[in-house]
Amino acid sequence: MHSAGVKGALWLAFSSVVAALGQQSIISTSSHGAEMQIAGGSVGKGQILVSSNDYWGVIRAAGDLAVDFGRVTGINYTLSNGEKHAAPATYTYHPVNNMNNTFYSTTGTAHFTGPAYADYSPKSVVIIAGTIGNSTIIDKLISSKAIDVSSVKGKWESFTSQVVNNPVSGCSKALVIAGSDPRGTIYGIYDISEQIGVSPWYFWADSPPKRSKNLYVTSKKKVQGPPSVKYRGFFLNDEQPALTDWVASRWPDTPYGPGFGHEFYSLVFELLLRLRANYLWPAIWATMFEVDDPANQPLADAYEVVLGSSHTEPLMRAQNEFGHFYPGPWAYNLNNKTIDDYFRYGVQRAKPYARNSLWTMGMRGTGDTAIEGLGTDLIVQMLDILVKNQRQIMSDGLGVADITTVPQMWCLYKEVMSYIFAGLQVPDDVTLLWADDNWGNVRRLPLLNETQRTGGAGIYYHFDYVGDPRDYKWINTIQLSKTAEQMHMAYARGADRIWIVNVGDLKALEIPINHFFDLAYDANRWDVDSTDDWAVAWAAREFGSEHAKDIADVMIKYGTYAARRKFELIEPETYSVINYNEADAVLQQWADLVAKAQAIYDKLPAETQAAYFETVLHPALAGQIVNQVYIGGARNNLYAGQKRNAANTVVQEVLGYSAADAKLTRRWNALLGGKWNHFMDQTHLGYDGYWQQPMRNTLPSMIYVQTDFASLAGQLGIGVEGSNATVKGDDKYHANSGNDLTVPPLDPYGPATRYFDVFSRGTEECAWNISASEPWLKLSQTHGIVGGNHPDTRVYISVDWKSAPKAPYSETVKISFTTCRGFDRYGYSDPHVLVPVNVRSVPSSFTKGFVEADGYVAFAGAHYSAILPPSQSTPANKNVTYHTFAHYGRISSGVGLVPQNTEKLTLATAPALEYDLYLFTNTSAANVTLYLSPSLNYLGDATPLEYAVSLVPASSSSSSSSSSSAAAVKYVQPVGVTVGANMPAGWGEAAANGVWSGKYTTSSFAVPAEGAYKLRVWALLPGVVVQKVVVDLGGVRPSYLGPPESFLVGRDVVGKRDGTSFLSDPE
Repeated sequence: MHSAGVKGALWLAFSSVVAALGQQSIISTSSHGAEMQIAGGSVGKGQILVSSNDYWGVIRAAGDLAVDFGRVTGINYTLSNGEKHAAPATYTYHPVNNMNNTFYSTTGTAHFTGPAYADYSPKSVVIIAGTIGNSTIIDKLISSKAIDVSSVKGKWESFTSQVVNNPVSGCSKALVIAGSDPRGTIYGIYDISEQIGVSPWYFWADSPPKRSKNLYVTSKKKVQGPPSVKYRGFFLNDEQPALTDWVASRWPDTPYGPGFGHEFYSLVFELLLRLRANYLWPAIWATMFEVDDPANQPLADAYEVVLGSSHTEPLMRAQNEFGHFYPGPWAYNLNNKTIDDYFRYGVQRAKPYARNSLWTMGMRGTGDTAIEGLGTDLIVQMLDILVKNQRQIMSDGLGVADITTVPQMWCLYKEVMSYIFAGLQVPDDVTLLWADDNWGNVRRLPLLNETQRTGGAGIYYHFDYVGDPRDYKWINTIQLSKTAEQMHMAYARGADRIWIVNVGDLKALEIPINHFFDLAYDANRWDVDSTDDWAVAWAAREFGSEHAKDIADVMIKYGTYAARRKFELIEPETYSVINYNEADAVLQQWADLVAKAQAIYDKLPAETQAAYFETVLHPALAGQIVNQVYIGGARNNLYAGQKRNAANTVVQEVLGYSAADAKLTRRWNALLGGKWNHFMDQTHLGYDGYWQQPMRNTLPSMIYVQTDFASLAGQLGIGVEGSNATVKGDDKYHANSGNDLTVPPLDPYGPATRYFDVFSRGTEECAWNISASEPWLKLSQTHGIVGGNHPDTRVYISVDWKSAPKAPYSETVKISFTTCRGFDRYGYSDPHVLVPVNVRSVPSSFTKGFVEADGYVAFAGAHYSAILPPSQSTPANKNVTYHTFAHYGRISSGVGLVPQNTEKLTLATAPALEYDLYLFTNTSAANVTLYLSPSLNYLGDATPLEYAVSLVPASSSSSSSSSSSAAAVKYVQPVGVTVGANMPAGWGEAAANGVWSGKYTTSSFAVPAEGAYKLRVWALLPGVVVQKVVVDLGGVRPSYLGPPESFLVGRDVVGKRDGTSFLSDPE
């Protein structure tokens, strides 16, 4: 396997080859080593040859390829079935009578017409495509041994592409695509489309084709498939307002709602197939797929897309059908006869298309909710009966004696999962579709004794959700590396039958959708460490290789920033505006990201700018604005509490951000003549603690300061880092009549600077002068003016450590102020800022490790000193070790166990992460908090997520992983049990924050004396992924991301390290 970054470099090195993403390339714009030319030169208008007896969907895709050649070369190719004057291929179906949806009937005969055929011209044929066993041409080539299909015959969705001499009379050479089944052939056809330069996103993201005059086949043979996961699809859900409004603006309403008809779904089906996916759960909220347009269901079959229905829509009936057309409650215990008739109709309606159907079993309550009014035991009994009846209805309706031959799945979503644990018996041939928690954290994966089920297992995943703790359905907030980590763990444990992901409106989620399908299609090529390489490859395909690395960098960083807290969950109090420079650091990251994204946009060719804006630039701009709005709201509240004049300036700034948000939406709506108007209709500002979307974008609450008169405490105020307080004057944050404020301490191993603000809270200009009581305490500014046209001033405090007293030294240095005074002089003394300075040093024997400062030690989980091998070796833990997941989590990385299918370990059989620390503070309660990825008990509550942790003096430890005494080791199970429909305690906070932390992952240890210590962490399951560790010795202040990383001996140098925010944290 290539090392990190090498695959991306290889991609760019071969940029002259236009390749399908991650798959073997056989098409080039260079003639070097070519087997044949398929465009340019003497080829002229090439022809694609198919057999008239092939599947309609194959012929239709071949027609797309003919058009794709035109997109790339300027010359549309022709399609032929080997005949003259041939009529286009047709797919015949009998439209269901959608005016009576309780009694099955049809309204006659209808057809889908395929692409037009041209007269056969053997000399023009450059590509031959067909399905083994369903293509006369392909079968003749096989029988004559002109092609070898042994590597794909009989396999699922596989194909081979081979250059063949004299494949048909009059054709000297052609590229022959032979598919093992219709989708195998379709993937082979679209593989060529992608390689010649047509992105799967040419319509949905406006990716322009890569123009080429000459195209060559560079390899004699290619074999591809079968896919890693059998069924790979997405679910169009939560599709109001954006997708529904867009559809309603483009197509007329159906008799039952917005125009989700075959014109819309033809675009969806084509996209799925070009992305090498095969499975769809149709839109659900305001539509009924099979009813709204009688052409929808047959069109899916014609395209060769496997149709399913969501977790709440059993037996091919849309959720809204029962309420529209049937009497009585949706309650099987009360209305089973009606509901059985409802199921029978669904089976009858789908029977003609059963070859491309995957049946959803079971039942939930009304409107995608839990079944109510019954206890778990009765629900389990009812569902056992229900599914037996469903299977009998299917067997009778489909005329199938052996129902186990019909693909079925049961989605164990939310409370349904708990029914399994309560004894629900799922037939062995039914796929168990386990679900995530709606936030990208898989809830359950196959146990060892479940991996042999004939139905296998799958995953229902989310890139969009409506529900607790809050909706997220505006734009992309997905971190690709998190998707890779979770889905590869699922794959490693055998959940490889179905992967389906909720994609909301589809638009704005192009990047995570493509990534998800590529992982599902080829999990070996796109392994758990491939995210960066995948991003480079994707960017190169969409925008060219010149800027691919820079675009990929923007994509990866955006995923981290957007996923650390989804936009809908950000509030003014999310990021601290007083501690660790956190809010400023967040804004700086977004500013840098937008600057880079915009600079790339400005350099791109005009034809690629729309696609880049839609997928990369717009989300960056939008994300920056949301953070500016809420951090501005927080800053306004801070300033208003301090009575600063600038509080009002911040109000105006936030109003400007709101205007920028609206302007950005208008820019989106006007793009390409309004092609994507309405896709940004989703509200995203103004969530107020309630999970549901706000009905209108609104700003956070802000406070206006009356500036007509000066503060009672004078024209000037002072505020310090780490505090809401102000001097001179009184407030609830410091003692009455107190005029001194203290900044957090300065320490050789701590942040390089602290700060205080000097600001106007009056009506006149006010001059100020300051001085420190020690010459080695340095101030960035010693005098100035505030008020009038003069801005507020932030003064940075630092220490000249070479001139400061030698260790040990611990004193408070005073900064004195002289300011303008009015009548306030009678009530308030001159203010001071107090600066605690601690000069200390670690012994020379401490050569590596993190050093306490400011009452804490903090570090990334991946920055361990060593991995200690387990004290007991077994066949099960032979290859178990720790692995760093790059560009993962809230800041930079996470570290967890691999292989990802490792069963639960013990203290003796688990390797340990070891961290060297030097602690100055002796305390009986050093609180060690691990920031863990919000994984769940994916092997069930009986095998919970667990880790062990110890903190002991280095002098008492050894190099053995389990050498710590039993008393020194503490075991932590951060995830509680699941009871019914409820999630484990603390889950909502963990999902929103992106980590388990706080009381769920904090252990207390005694630190009896200053000295070197060893912190050890034993992850006992792969789902324990450590993003960050914080050892609080009494100094940690509130923040979202935790304190910045501590000074590391052996890496950092005193006086040359910033450390003021997480921006200085090394990756």
